[in-house]
Amino acid sequence: MIRTAGTNDIETLAKLAVMMWHNHSVNELINEFYEKMTSGKSQFYLKYENDFPIGFAQCQLRYDYVEGTKTTPVGYLEGIFIKEEYRNRGYAKELLTECEVWARNKGCKEFASDCEIENTDSFYFHKALDFTETNRIICFTKSL
Repeated sequence: MIRTAGTNDIETLAKLAVMMWHNHSVNELINEFYEKMTSGKSQFYLKYENDFPIGFAQCQLRYDYVEGTKTTPVGYLEGIFIKEEYRNRGYAKELLTECEVWARNKGCKEFASDCEIENTDSFYFHKALDFTETNRIICFTKSL
């Protein structure tokens, strides 16, 4: 079962998300997700198996330039996660479909996403679900 997440689900979302975004704390994600949820430009979904939350997806509307797109707003997959022991069952595809439907209903003609260049699992997930690679970049920084 997949259901739309609300503000009462933020802690559950954050506990799942911290398994993917290791450089954040649950409290940071709770604050960030609350902000995004109440903005009206984001949507979160939770995937359940036997009434137990096993994954989530976060999508939002992007009005800024999105690499490789021609329209605005663009639906954007900000994050998608399924606990490891539940992977390869089509659950991430189900979550992505919910995000795409939401974006289409918000008037989007395009849907986009990104992943870190070294994240091959994410790369192959995107390719398997019909995303087209549009660009690769490596960013640099240095202290002054």
